[in-house]
Amino acid sequence: MIWRISWRNIWRNKVRSLTVMMAIAIGLTGGIFLTGLMNGMSAQQANDAISLEISHVQIHHRLFADNLSAQFLIEDVAGKLEVIRKDERVRAFCSRTKAQAIASTATTGAGIIISGIVPEMEKEVTTIYSKIVEGSYFEKENKSASIVIGQKLAHKLKAGLGNKIVVTLQSLNGEMSYALFRVGGIYKTSNTRFDEMNVFVKSDDLNPVLGIDPSQTNEIAMLTASHEAAIPVAASLKSSFDKLSVENWRELRPLLVVISAMTDQFGFWLIVIILLALIFGIINTMLMVILERKHELGMLMAIGMNKKRVFKMILLETTMLSLSGGLVGLFFSILLMGIFGQTGINFAAWAEGLEAIGYSSFVYPFVSARFYLIITILVIITAIIASLWPTRKALKLNPAEAVRSE
Repeated sequence: MIWRISWRNIWRNKVRSLTVMMAIAIGLTGGIFLTGLMNGMSAQQANDAISLEISHVQIHHRLFADNLSAQFLIEDVAGKLEVIRKDERVRAFCSRTKAQAIASTATTGAGIIISGIVPEMEKEVTTIYSKIVEGSYFEKENKSASIVIGQKLAHKLKAGLGNKIVVTLQSLNGEMSYALFRVGGIYKTSNTRFDEMNVFVKSDDLNPVLGIDPSQTNEIAMLTASHEAAIPVAASLKSSFDKLSVENWRELRPLLVVISAMTDQFGFWLIVIILLALIFGIINTMLMVILERKHELGMLMAIGMNKKRVFKMILLETTMLSLSGGLVGLFFSILLMGIFGQTGINFAAWAEGLEAIGYSSFVYPFVSARFYLIITILVIITAIIASLWPTRKALKLNPAEAVRSE
């Protein structure tokens, strides 16, 4: 009975109740949607970093990460790849030769990181091949060795398809070596810094210049079944290759983990701030309800309704009012997430700025089911807190005086 009375009491003043519900709904929808955008951007950055740069797990010589020097090599590559191949949690793997170098054209030069790859294996691990905007990904045989460069670097060097690029690097014997390549492909990712620094050639063309034997390499990269699977795979390989550095993507790029954690915290506190602001609106509404129904509450207490029932009635009214607005907000946020999570949101106007810091201008927002559960709990807590002052006001009423009031 008390539940039914509380629900009917909400709709005595439909305009006021609907205003409060819509305020709660709009506040939650906006907060959840903004959180979804931040989650989408964070997840996109992590996925791009894994699919383009770091993969899930990387293996190096222990000193290689200090200065990316080609002299720090992994020996017996074939044997190590065979060990990796036996792990069913590993989806794909590849080996790379990497070195710091200078790329020069007739116009200018720039510092780069050059990667010697096996294109067929690299396609299984990274998605650079799908980012080609001009030319091809080592699919055409040329008289000169081909090089694939980023669009940003192509603009910087003023180099187009077929143009010559001279790469200067230090070989294993310490001497400066030079190699001539022709631009066979130009790629573009959502990270202009990556595009400006990284170039790709075939390892068969790079290794002789560096003086590296076919049984040696600088880096082994692999993809696992999932982001989470990378951690146990790396731990397992550490025991197998105890003299090498084996790192999962969290260790390779700890900033990604920090950004993800900060995004979660940001979403939580944003909703808390919104609900704290809404508390005052709910309190104001319920205080008006108490003042308007002062005579009625006095009558109920005069005929025997105890304070416990009065408390329960006001609490239920506040909770139902808040939850109704909250559920509407959750419904619209789920609807928006369902639509934009599939179609994405294109921030084309800010594309250049976003790509300069490693974010894509196309974002797919999402929010986890756990986050929705937390929000529901927070709405209930908000309703309880908001009901305390109005309830206290109602309980302090003197039935005799309240009955005489108009």
